[in-house]
Amino acid sequence: MPSRSRSFFVVPAFIALCSLGAGLFLGGGHVNAASNNNEEQLSQSLKAFTKVYDVVEANFADQVKPEKAIYKGAIPGMLRTLDPHSNFFDPKDYKDLRTEQSGRYSGVGMMVGARNDRTIVLAPFAGYPAYKAGLRAGDIIVEIDDKKTDGLTTTEIAERLKGTKGTKVQIKVERDGSEPITFNIVRAEIERSTVPDCFFIKPGIAYLDITQFGENTSKEMEEKLAKLPEGQVKGLVLDLRQNPGGLLTEGIDVAGHFLKRGELVVSHRGRTQPTKNFTVRHDGKGVDYPVVVLVNRYSASAAEIVTGALQDHDRAWVVGENTFGKGLVQTVYPLSDNTGLALTTMHYYTPSGRLIQRDYSNISFLDYYYHNNLDQKNTADVKMTDSGRTVYGGGGITPDEKYAPAKLNKFQIEMLRKYAIFNFSAKYFAGRDTKLPSGWSPDEKLINDFHDFLLKNKADFTEMEFTENHQWIKEQLKREMYITAFSYEESQRVAIEQDPAVQKAIEALPKAKALVDSAKKQMVQRMNGQERAAAAIAQK
Repeated sequence: MPSRSRSFFVVPAFIALCSLGAGLFLGGGHVNAASNNNEEQLSQSLKAFTKVYDVVEANFADQVKPEKAIYKGAIPGMLRTLDPHSNFFDPKDYKDLRTEQSGRYSGVGMMVGARNDRTIVLAPFAGYPAYKAGLRAGDIIVEIDDKKTDGLTTTEIAERLKGTKGTKVQIKVERDGSEPITFNIVRAEIERSTVPDCFFIKPGIAYLDITQFGENTSKEMEEKLAKLPEGQVKGLVLDLRQNPGGLLTEGIDVAGHFLKRGELVVSHRGRTQPTKNFTVRHDGKGVDYPVVVLVNRYSASAAEIVTGALQDHDRAWVVGENTFGKGLVQTVYPLSDNTGLALTTMHYYTPSGRLIQRDYSNISFLDYYYHNNLDQKNTADVKMTDSGRTVYGGGGITPDEKYAPAKLNKFQIEMLRKYAIFNFSAKYFAGRDTKLPSGWSPDEKLINDFHDFLLKNKADFTEMEFTENHQWIKEQLKREMYITAFSYEESQRVAIEQDPAVQKAIEALPKAKALVDSAKKQMVQRMNGQERAAAAIAQK
């Protein structure tokens, strides 16, 4: 689903994002050769593989496609014997990787998804061609450039909507059973910010959301904080939930905004790589106000680097679940035929020296990515923050304050599984003006209309369940209907304002302030102690 509030099944998307960029360095075009000691063994293994491939190609029941056997089989199979994050990118995946990191593509600017074997518009992005043309959430895409979409996957339809900037695409949609509507749209360059939300959620309290770490994340963050302006910030909620990571260098620069010049952000080392320390290059602009970092089990890699650095330096109070636990760094090597290899080349360590990588040796990769064991830690890897607080390695970043979102109840699961809120909103706007007054919120009449809609569509619920979920229904209707009445971006802001985890983070800001004040006091005491020691030496 498009937003945090609509994310019902997050793991498949998280796995894809992790493999497309999670703590990456962009490497050069060379690949180290095997050592002399291994050359003979390597030669024998390659001969064995070639023989097996020849037998398969000659005798398999169907024709063997070399690119499928090698790109999808042999190479990924080899990498899976190493670790969960080394990955091979075929030409399409490698192109997607570069697009994901740049945050730019050319298209119409909307999210699409599958509903009842049809592909529909989930949300057009404000200011882009689809939004300007009048496409709405709920529109069923039936044709693209006079070619029917029957039988096409959502991915295939999304690819057809993309194209060179300035080219035209014709989209035909059905809207709540009406006659098909045709839109002629000129593609534009679409920029999807990795820092989509930055605003004052309360007077003096800012909210900042970073969804992943792309090529421009630190620049986007600096620009958006400057627009607040940052000088008026008295406290900040930094939301890194479901952030799968990305470029390590961008994570370092984001952390550096809140730290002091010279402070260590992260270090890494590997079998063929010497230890390298990454420190803050400039005095951070956000060094005075308290910070609460929101994380969950899907905050990974570069997101954990930021969280770990701020926690180890006692610069932020961390709220949420144990993070993912990815302490591996991949270097991306461009290969021939527009392919690429993301190979784990290093482990990274937080400023206190802890390695947060979870053990993956005795579980399947699927169990590893689902991350159900949130209490895992390496009790032998015990470190201290700057002020002497105990932290552990081996299980991600353990928050200073645990907070887990409430589980959905049976009624809520049923509503989301059947897309009841989404379908009601699409039907509601199908035959009327899409505009709603500023600050609009669902009234009792609308909630009753939704009740009747459920009955008409034979939804499985009881009257008691509907009554018990009254507030949840109201909030969900507001979020969903804001997409069409205002924009997807405004809907996201509503979701953030309603989010109990964000409210919990706001409540924790005094703890963040106490942490910063304590750290300052200890620093002054250390400096005074050093001055007294220097004076004593001088007197001798």
